[in-house]
Amino acid sequence: SPGAVRCLGTPHFMRETYSKRHNKFLFPALAEAIYGSFCKAENEISNVVNYSNIIQRGGDSMYQYKLTFTLSNNQLPREMDRLIVSFLKSSAQAYSQHFYEELYDKSRSVIKGYTYSCYLPGAKFHNDRIELAGEEFSLLFSDFEQAELLSFFNGFQQMKYRDYPIAGNSMKLTSIRMQNLQEIREEEIVIRMLSPLIVRRHDAENNKDTYYTCEMNGFQEALKENTAFLIDKMNLPVSTENFSIQTVKGRKVVVPVFGRNTDASLGVFKLTGSVQLLNVLLLAGLGARRSEGHGKFEVIG
Repeated sequence: SPGAVRCLGTPHFMRETYSKRHNKFLFPALAEAIYGSFCKAENEISNVVNYSNIIQRGGDSMYQYKLTFTLSNNQLPREMDRLIVSFLKSSAQAYSQHFYEELYDKSRSVIKGYTYSCYLPGAKFHNDRIELAGEEFSLLFSDFEQAELLSFFNGFQQMKYRDYPIAGNSMKLTSIRMQNLQEIREEEIVIRMLSPLIVRRHDAENNKDTYYTCEMNGFQEALKENTAFLIDKMNLPVSTENFSIQTVKGRKVVVPVFGRNTDASLGVFKLTGSVQLLNVLLLAGLGARRSEGHGKFEVIG
């Protein structure tokens, strides 16, 4: 099973970082492990991985999946987070009930290592639905935890070509592609948000959440708190002390989060921090509610 895979080839920046949840080192050279030396920057994945035949190779590459879905018609629900989270849960369960329960056990809070963003071509947003230009959309999925990424891959394979019901529609996963992500090697980068950045400060005493946008005082401090919380819960020996964010060209947006309109930010930002931390964030996402389709970014400079 993917949970038992030991991969020795990790990027140099994380060779001493250890994941207690899956009891293995993180960030193996996934494409080289699966495809040997024939891996391209983007590959169509057509078969479930045979882990007994994996070749353990080194490398400094990181990867994400691009999932493409076809629809019966061009209408999607306004609350895409509910739809995609439901699909991810079904994918996890299709692979393994144990994997599903490990991630989605309702009796405890589980910090997820993944994030995603949706690309909706020609989208027109209505009060109760999203209208696309065509009958196809795609999703970028990345995961900081190597074992989770491989497990989700096998789950996606099980869901491929199945009709997945949506109210008044259905979607079908038709393509799974592996894309190369360039390892970050600088302590200062410029990023573009691919999904809204949600920054939240929780008041445990009053059970109240305050959401910060890039236009508000306290935005940077609250995001640093969110980042430190993620690193702590992941049990990673990565410092967040020098982490900072600076708005280059950002704006406030209001997005539905499981039925509740929530303040968030989109645009271009400058991040500063250790290369270890920035690479974790590249795969796991920034801010709060990352596993519900928020906080995914691309490096543009």
